[in-house]
Amino acid sequence: MPALGELEAAYVEAMGDAAFVAEYERLLRTYVGRPTALTHARRMSEHLGGAQIYLKREDLAHSGAHKINNALGQALLAKLMGKRRVVAETGAGQHGVASATVAALLGLECVVYMGTVDMARQQPNVFRMKLLGAEVRPVDAGTRTLKDAINEAIRDWVTNINTTHYLLGSALGPHPYPTMVRDFQSIIGREARAQILEMTGRLPDQCIACVGGGSNSIGLFHAFRDDADVELIGVEAGGEGIASGKHAARFGDPAVGRLGVLHGTKTFVLQDPDGQIAETHSISAGLDYAAIGPEHAYLRDLGRAQYTYATDDEALNAFSTLCKLEGIIPALESSHAVAEAIKRAPQMKKDAILLVNLSGRGDKDLDTVMKAIRDE
Repeated sequence: MPALGELEAAYVEAMGDAAFVAEYERLLRTYVGRPTALTHARRMSEHLGGAQIYLKREDLAHSGAHKINNALGQALLAKLMGKRRVVAETGAGQHGVASATVAALLGLECVVYMGTVDMARQQPNVFRMKLLGAEVRPVDAGTRTLKDAINEAIRDWVTNINTTHYLLGSALGPHPYPTMVRDFQSIIGREARAQILEMTGRLPDQCIACVGGGSNSIGLFHAFRDDADVELIGVEAGGEGIASGKHAARFGDPAVGRLGVLHGTKTFVLQDPDGQIAETHSISAGLDYAAIGPEHAYLRDLGRAQYTYATDDEALNAFSTLCKLEGIIPALESSHAVAEAIKRAPQMKKDAILLVNLSGRGDKDLDTVMKAIRDE
């Protein structure tokens, strides 16, 4: 609790400091490459024969995903607090890469915890982290995925609190992390809102984003939260289908998804009748997590956002479709959002607008996709 209190006080002070904010915004422009493009997926829209699909291109941000928006903000905050070391967790590897990237930029020591299952399926990102100077520590406990990596990162942080900042990658964990990560990721929605108005003259009918912990989606949704006519749609990992039990759909499976606490967050959690955390599955390592960010649970309770899921097969089909029709290789996480757009667009009028957050690029996933195609 003292560590969280220190972090909250530092964050509030930093966000009120014009010099801190200016430096963050300068690096977003000159290092991250913001604003990222908004692309009209014209051929895919024509192929589906319905709504016009626009892609917010977080895959074009430096290091290949939205994760760097938050990593940069937190790393600057760590320096402001006098912390010379950051620890991070990663599933798909993109947050680990982003953390290693900003640590190299700012001269910080970086340790990334990663489950051995995720390390095996995300080897390119493991190598990238090491190239960038980070130490990647394998986690062989529990399910050996994201949940267990978070456990170890938190243990490291509380053991080395005087020198270390925990650079949490998603909009979850104890306060102030969900708020802080949302604020750093809200640049996605602010840019997308201005860009869609400039390109089409109006707001989108629906905003769609994948949801693991939920940082890319809350970053998109936040700018449209008060626009009642804009539907907000989060897409969870349906894995091998809800009936199989091999998924990460916290809202999609009422048999195991219910109110609980995980990693300091009261939210919806996949759990057994005794409250033990259930095993999860997704072809995308970044969506393979048993809880969902608390603000997403709140938006769902309010009826402001709705949540659905896409299966592994649907995500793979969306991955292939976007590659072939638009020349864009999406992350498997992002492919879940594209899969939902593929379902919805044909049912909508041709002047309707779907805004899809393409949260990352898919070069990290090529080994997984090749294996899935071979198995099929």
